[in-house]
Amino acid sequence: MTAEAPSPRVPSGLARDLALSVAVCCVTAVDLASNVPGSREDDWLSWALLGLTVLGLCWHRRRPLFAVVVTGVGTLGWTLAGHLGELLNLPWMVALYFLATSGDRRRTLWAGCVAALASGVVAVLAGREEGRSMPSPVLEMAIPLVPLLLGEVVRGRRELTAYYAERAHRAEREREREAARRVREERIRIARELHDIVAHTVSAMTVQAGVALDALDRRPELSRAALRQVRESGREAVRELRTALSVLRDDEAAPVTPAPRLAQLPELIARFPGDRPRIALRGGELLDGTHPLPPVAELAAYRIVQEALTNVVRHSAGRHATVAVGLDARRRLVVEVVNEGPTRAGSGGAGLGLVGMRERANAIGGTLDAGPLPGGGFRVRATLPAADTADAADADPHRADPLEAGTEPARGE
Repeated sequence: MTAEAPSPRVPSGLARDLALSVAVCCVTAVDLASNVPGSREDDWLSWALLGLTVLGLCWHRRRPLFAVVVTGVGTLGWTLAGHLGELLNLPWMVALYFLATSGDRRRTLWAGCVAALASGVVAVLAGREEGRSMPSPVLEMAIPLVPLLLGEVVRGRRELTAYYAERAHRAEREREREAARRVREERIRIARELHDIVAHTVSAMTVQAGVALDALDRRPELSRAALRQVRESGREAVRELRTALSVLRDDEAAPVTPAPRLAQLPELIARFPGDRPRIALRGGELLDGTHPLPPVAELAAYRIVQEALTNVVRHSAGRHATVAVGLDARRRLVVEVVNEGPTRAGSGGAGLGLVGMRERANAIGGTLDAGPLPGGGFRVRATLPAADTADAADADPHRADPLEAGTEPARGE
């Protein structure tokens, strides 16, 4: 058996157009053949015009202007020939409707003007023959405007629906971008927290372990104290890491450690050995909690001090460092960490520490300056917002820099 060749299939859109054209022309043919009193009898010219109308209406979706012209010729030709019927205008009206739905408002206006004028002129010409009853030219001029108006309304509704759908889609994309941006920022924040926790803790534990190793034989009590500090530093790091990782796991049942505050700076400095380097802390009322500050500013200040001291331990060969916190004349929190240097040979630089500190300060609207000092050493100075605008406006502009005046150090130099 030989396989039969598949029969060509008519596209669904073309089949739909042909079906609509045939249905409209069948209804029109019934009205054309009814031969109402006062109307011309159907003849070969009438059916020829019907065939022309069918041919033109088949293009109502692909070439609507061509369909309007051809169906208009057929419809107006029937009027000039003397045919009367309520449905003889139907093919033309269908073509005008699709012209309005597929175009723009300017083309619809031009088509309405031309169609109304042509319909009115044909009605006047057809009514000049004696004994022929023709409808009013005004009514004939209004007939083409009805499908154009309906098509314009439908087209406007489609455009409005498409506009709202596009706007909703655009808003959804914007929400997705905003959510992705927040996720990136949260990941950066968590990465920064993990870096600060791990880098500081490992550096402090390394130094304490070195002290314990050096003093193991000669001063066992100092070695035991250093090892206890290593243990406490490890426990503190585990608590902070657990809090940070619970955010990634979205674990609401996990215990949450409060964010570090300035009052915990003495505990932070106590994790470093007392002789390498010796750290002096100046802060006055900001360290005892009597002067409340925004938690986000205190957290940023704590992390900046933590990272700066980590860099001091890792990269500085100096034996003295100073940590100072205070409020300037504009009621801004100023944090400064200064070490006397010089840089330890083979330390390898500060890595991403300075970048992270600067990003942390910028994230809350502050600034950070860091660089070597003219006489040797290195300074990190951060200025963070810590008061309302109204409070800053009432501040004394001639108030001295608190970091210049200083207070009694918490640990001697």
